[in-house]
Amino acid sequence: MPDTSKKQQDFSRILLKWNREENTRQMPWKGEKDPYKVWLSEIILQQTRVEQGLSYYNNFIKTFPDVDRLAKAPEEKVFKLWEGLGYYSRCRNLISSAKYISKELKGKFPDTYEDIKALKGVGPYTAAAISSFVFNLPHAVVDGNVFRVLARIFGIDTPIDSTEGKKKFTALADSLLDRKQPGLYNQAIMDFGAVICKPAPLCDQCVFKSDCYAFKRNKINELPVKEKKLRIKKRWFYYLVMEHEGEIAVRQRTGKDIWQQLYEFPLVEMEKEELVDAILPEAEKKQLLKNKNYRVVAVSSSYKQQLSHQVITGMFIEIKLTKKPALKDGWIWLSKNKLKKLAFPRFINYYLESKQ
Repeated sequence: MPDTSKKQQDFSRILLKWNREENTRQMPWKGEKDPYKVWLSEIILQQTRVEQGLSYYNNFIKTFPDVDRLAKAPEEKVFKLWEGLGYYSRCRNLISSAKYISKELKGKFPDTYEDIKALKGVGPYTAAAISSFVFNLPHAVVDGNVFRVLARIFGIDTPIDSTEGKKKFTALADSLLDRKQPGLYNQAIMDFGAVICKPAPLCDQCVFKSDCYAFKRNKINELPVKEKKLRIKKRWFYYLVMEHEGEIAVRQRTGKDIWQQLYEFPLVEMEKEELVDAILPEAEKKQLLKNKNYRVVAVSSSYKQQLSHQVITGMFIEIKLTKKPALKDGWIWLSKNKLKKLAFPRFINYYLESKQ
C-alpha cells in the first residue's frame, strides 16, 4: 500500500470542500434527523439503487409515517408495498425490528451504535450511517462507494471482499473520518462515490485527480479488487395457473429458499428447460394435478429474472380444472381480483402484468 500520510491529512478537507461547493445530489432523507426515516431509507437502499428505492421510500413514509404504524400493519400489506424491490429478507427484518422498537422500546429508536447494530438486518455499515447521520456519532461508513473511492485514491489492491481487505479499508475509513461532523463527512464520501468516482468515473471533474493513485497510473478499471467470483445458479420454474370456477390456487412460499413469504402458483421445478409435455406428468406425480380432471388452455412465453446469485427461467401453464385437486396444506383458492392484494415475486408479476 502506497504512503498515504499526506493524503490522509488533506482528504477530509478536500472532500468536505467539494461537498460544500459542488455536491448537488438530492435525496429526501438527506439531512434527516428522524431515526425511523433514516433507518427505513438505509434498509431500502441495501442492494438497491437510489433511483429505484426513492419511490418505495416515499410510499412507505406516506403509508407508515412512524415506526408504530409500521409495527401494527398487517404483514401482507407491508410485503405488498415492498413488492418488486427484491431481497425480501430486508422486508422481514424491517417488520421484525419495527415490532421490537414499538413494543419492547416503547417506540424509542436505539441511539447508540451497538444498539442500532443489534437490530435485525443492520450491519456495521447501516449502524454507522444511522448513528452518524442522526446522532452525530463518530463511526465511518464503508460501503461499495467508499471502497471504490479509497481503493482508487489511495491505491489499495487488497481485495475488498477478503478479511484483510475489510480490516484495512475500515481502518483507513476510520482514520479519515471528520470526528466533529461525522454525519456530514459520511454523506459526502458516499455522494462522491455515487456521482464522481463511479464505476465509470468522471475523472475530469474529480478534486482528487492530481493525487489519485489509480488516475496517475491508469488503474481506474483495476481498482477496487474483488477476490471471489460470483457463481450464478440456473433454475427452471414452471408455474401451473390452475383455475376452477373463477378461482385460482396460490400459496405463500415458506422455508429458506428465495422469495420467502411471497405468494406463488403451484410450481414444478425442473433441472433443465423442458416442454409442457414433460411438465404435466411431473405435476401429476407431485399430486398437483389429476389425470382427466384438467385441460391446458394456454402456455405463456418464456420469462426470466436475474437475481444476485441465480437466474430463474420458466413459463406459466394455464389450466382449467373440472374438479379441484386435494392440494396439501397452505393452498388457498382466490378470485383474480383478490390476487392483486397479494405480494408476488417479480417473476410472477411479469406474467400477471401481461394478462391485464
